[in-house]
Amino acid sequence: MNEYEAKLMLKKYGVKVPNGYVAKTKDDLKNMNLKYPLVAKVLSDKILHKSDVGGVLLHIKTLEEAQEAFEKINGKFSTPVLFEEMVNGNVETIIGVIKDPTFGHAIMFGLGGIYTEVYRDVTFRVIPINRRDAEDMIQDIRGKKILEGYRGKKVNREAIISLLTSISKLVVENPDIEGIDLNPVLLTEDKAIVLDAKIIKS
Repeated sequence: MNEYEAKLMLKKYGVKVPNGYVAKTKDDLKNMNLKYPLVAKVLSDKILHKSDVGGVLLHIKTLEEAQEAFEKINGKFSTPVLFEEMVNGNVETIIGVIKDPTFGHAIMFGLGGIYTEVYRDVTFRVIPINRRDAEDMIQDIRGKKILEGYRGKKVNREAIISLLTSISKLVVENPDIEGIDLNPVLLTEDKAIVLDAKIIKS
């Protein structure tokens, strides 16, 4: 699934994602009804690390800049381009799902963003999980103080719990899912919003 398709699936389970629009041509952008600033992304299920290959452009402030971004990305990759409203937040986390041949699906939670591989601060539970499991996952990570309002950066713990249990439900109802990678998941004082999403189905 490409990122836009993955986010449509997430939205069906109440997961918050940025408002987005897929442009197949530069002229499509005239019909785009999004609030600036925007981010533009290459839209392909074959490119996993978009920013590493120059497939992401940030801080797009006008229609003209959006059209320039489309030409750059489409010209390089020959794919549609996903435009989304940029979102600000306090903490970046990661949620993932893996499918183990012995234990089945397991869900992962931890500190995310560009430092995921540096922190290696994640915890796992076998799916399905309930509210108590989600609460325990938050307590398990070493960086839990960051989720408790460290240096005034407040986040909504209820939003994290809701997101974790929603992903568990999504997987239970779609057992053909082989993996999910939601990174980063941006936390604010009132919500948890998935900025980048990958879903792999068998």
